[in-house]
Amino acid sequence: MIPYRHEPTYDFSKEENKAAIQAALDKVQAELGKHYDLIIGGERITTEEKIVSINPAKKDEVIGTVSKANKELAEKAMQTALEAFESWRKWDPRDRADILFKAAAIVRRRKHEFSAWMVLEAGKPWAEADGDTSEAIDFMEYYARQMLRLSRPQEMLAEAGEHNEMFYQPMGVGVIIPPWNFPLAIMCGMTVSAVVTGNTVLLKPASNTPVVAAKFVEVLEEAGLPAGVVNYIPGSGAEVGDYLVDHPKTRFVSFTGSREVGTRIYERAAKVQKGQIWLKRVVAEMGGKDTIVVDQDADLDLAAQSIVYSAFGYAGQKCSACSRVVAHQDVYDDVLKKTVELAKTLTVGEPKDGNYMGPVIDKAAFDKIAEYIEIGKQEGELVLGGKVDDSKGFFIEPTIFAGLKPTDRLMQEEIFGPVVAFCKAKDFDEALAIANNTEYALTGSLISNNREHIARARRDFQVGNLYINRGCTGSIVGYQPFGGFKMSGTDAKAGGPDYLLNFMEAKTYTEKL
Repeated sequence: MIPYRHEPTYDFSKEENKAAIQAALDKVQAELGKHYDLIIGGERITTEEKIVSINPAKKDEVIGTVSKANKELAEKAMQTALEAFESWRKWDPRDRADILFKAAAIVRRRKHEFSAWMVLEAGKPWAEADGDTSEAIDFMEYYARQMLRLSRPQEMLAEAGEHNEMFYQPMGVGVIIPPWNFPLAIMCGMTVSAVVTGNTVLLKPASNTPVVAAKFVEVLEEAGLPAGVVNYIPGSGAEVGDYLVDHPKTRFVSFTGSREVGTRIYERAAKVQKGQIWLKRVVAEMGGKDTIVVDQDADLDLAAQSIVYSAFGYAGQKCSACSRVVAHQDVYDDVLKKTVELAKTLTVGEPKDGNYMGPVIDKAAFDKIAEYIEIGKQEGELVLGGKVDDSKGFFIEPTIFAGLKPTDRLMQEEIFGPVVAFCKAKDFDEALAIANNTEYALTGSLISNNREHIARARRDFQVGNLYINRGCTGSIVGYQPFGGFKMSGTDAKAGGPDYLLNFMEAKTYTEKL
């Protein structure tokens, strides 16, 4: 089997790469305003009710309109997916994997184009969008290779005169509910992991970024995916989402998003409905309150670089983003100063123009983050940023608060924006205790040259993804399988060697000879 290799990203300081992304942006801007139908069993369906996708950096610019599903169309999609499952589950896993390989090749050829769609629809800066597209390619190729590995018979013991096997089989119809913040990568990974394992899916994309999802479904069609395997049904979470989570024929739900929605899905999926003959599985990734710990033996320049990259990349709109810094009292002032000075160099503006930081995703996010900034002014000292402006787009400056207490709201609640809180610790014991004092356990980072502290963090820092001497964002498929525990989710480890098992069931076969 060909070994997996990570898809490289582009260096946009090079003129040829700048020119390429600009050309892609020009191409995509010429396509803005188009309409995208539902796709159920390969059939395009137009509805009266629409979702209007706008550019968060330029509120008066419509990216596209998308037909909106209702319960009746959700039921039609479910029946279509059930029918398609009966043939799709029988496909040779190698043939299913080949569709993913082809889809990855298509996205690779159109890489800048997909990145440009995310620059405009999701407000992603060039480098962030490029990383998103690379990750989508990675997911397709990695999961295809993992399916080839898992499709082989598992090695079993046997008595004389007996033949034993254990193999994995697909489960049925799954509901895929991806987030807006990685509108291609995570949406793609959640979808193709369920599909390559032989399941059929109902894809309900995030309402902020449905056009990127529509473009991806077109790629799957081009790659040869049979009609009905992926059904594209944007719609309301309260109407379509709840209906499908509750549906007795739903076999599993794959969700990435807020803790509030994730716990609600988990609860609803646990209830056995009339006519339901299985227990539904839920794969949920629900956010974080991620900490970078800086001890007295740290490289302080590295610490500042790690904090700024992790806190302000994509305006802090990552579940892995650094929103808390816990620094040893001996280095606290220096780390804070270096971080502020570095953050001052960041440019904020429309991402299509090459700025480091663009807008937050919408008005609701803007208002929530602005409210947290006001809370921060009461709890700590505003040392950088704090200004907000939604006159043209939803822009918020990189914002740093100092002097926070471990139990302050800015240290406990997920903000999901470009706001980072600094807290002082008297020793490493206290720093680790503060790092672990939230309900989340997704990512964390320790900046240190102290081997004892590094060993203790490895054992006692309660996160699903721990990084030493680097930032706490930027996991790579196949390198750092991603997912956390506590209220961060089910620790399913996307991009890891056992992720596909979430969408299959094991069957043991024994024959007496």
